[in-house]
Amino acid sequence: MKCFGKLLKLAIAVPFGAALLVSSAMAESVVNVYSYRQPELIKPLLDAFTADTGIKTNVLFLDKGLEEKIAEEGQNSPADVILTVDIGRIQAAEDKGVTQPLIDELINKDIPEQYRDPQGNWFGVTTRARVIYASKERVKQDAITYEELADPKWKGRICTRSGQHVYTIGLIASMIAHHGLEKTEAWLRGVKANLARKPDGGDREQAKAIFAGECDIALGNTYYVGQMETNEKQPEEKEWAASIKILFPNANDRGTHVNISGMALAKYAPNKDNAVKLMEFLASDKGQKLYSEQVFEYPVEPGIQPSAIVSAWGTLKPDTLPLAEIAKNRKAASEMVDKVGFDDGPGS
Repeated sequence: MKCFGKLLKLAIAVPFGAALLVSSAMAESVVNVYSYRQPELIKPLLDAFTADTGIKTNVLFLDKGLEEKIAEEGQNSPADVILTVDIGRIQAAEDKGVTQPLIDELINKDIPEQYRDPQGNWFGVTTRARVIYASKERVKQDAITYEELADPKWKGRICTRSGQHVYTIGLIASMIAHHGLEKTEAWLRGVKANLARKPDGGDREQAKAIFAGECDIALGNTYYVGQMETNEKQPEEKEWAASIKILFPNANDRGTHVNISGMALAKYAPNKDNAVKLMEFLASDKGQKLYSEQVFEYPVEPGIQPSAIVSAWGTLKPDTLPLAEIAKNRKAASEMVDKVGFDDGPGS
C-alpha cells in the first residue's frame, strides 16, 4: 500500500524491520499501530500479542503530529490502533476526528470507568502518577499535598518543567476541577513564587537539579524514576534517582493526580477485528502486567500488581477524578499558565 509506505519513510523511528514491509500492511493477519510511545517500549508487548494470536503488528512511531497525519490520510489511512501518552494527546486525537467509538464488554470489564471516554473513543491502558521528587538529604517530611507547593516555606526550593507541557497542564486542569478557577490561579501564583528557577528541561533534569542542590523538590512522573534507576547506558542517572525519594501528594485525602498511556480505535481502521483483538489484549491481565512492567507504570485493571521496582516507591492512592473531567479543563489550564506568567519564573 503506497500510502503506508510513504508514511514509514516519514516516521522518526521505525521498529521491527521486515515487519514493516508494505506488502503486508493490509494483510488479513496484521494490525497497524500508530504510536506516540517509543517502539522499544512496546515491542515486548506486541511480540507477546503476536505469539498469542498470530497477528503481526506494523508500527509507525511519530513524536508529534500523529493525529494530524491520520487526518490527512483520511479514509485511506492504514491506521488501526492509536497508542499515545497523556490525556491531552489522546483527547486531541478524538477532537481531530480520527477515532471511532468502541463498546467492548471485555475492555470495559477490565478498564475502570474513570480511565475511559464515556463514548468509548479512548481507553487508559496504564497510569503514571504526577508526584514530588524530594531530596533525601534536605527534605525530612514524607507526606505532602499539591496545595502545599504554594506554601512560602518552599520559596526558592521548587523545580519543574514548563507550565505548558502536557504533564503540567494535566495537573493544573485537575486542580481546576477540584478547586475552581479562582483558587487554582492563586495556587499557581504561589507555586511560581516558590520556584528556584525558570521552568526548564524534562522530568529527569528536575531530579538532576535536586542532586546538584539547585532545588529541594520537583514535580515529576513516576516512570522516569524507573528509567533512571535502570539506565545502564547513562549511569549518572542512577545517582540522580538515588538522591531523591518519591512523595505521593494528597495520599491522605483525595489521592494523587494520575495520567494515562492510552489507546483508541482509528476511525477508518481497515483491520478492525484485529485492532479490537489488540485492544482487548492490552486490557487483559497479561497485557496489563506486561505493559506496566515494561514502562514502569501502574496497571489500570484493579488487582494487577505493579512491578517490584514500582512497588518499592510506596503505595499509590490515585485520585478518582475521571480523566474526561481533566480533559475539559485543559484549555483553561493552558490559558492560566500564560496569565500568571508561570514560565517566566520567580520574581517576574
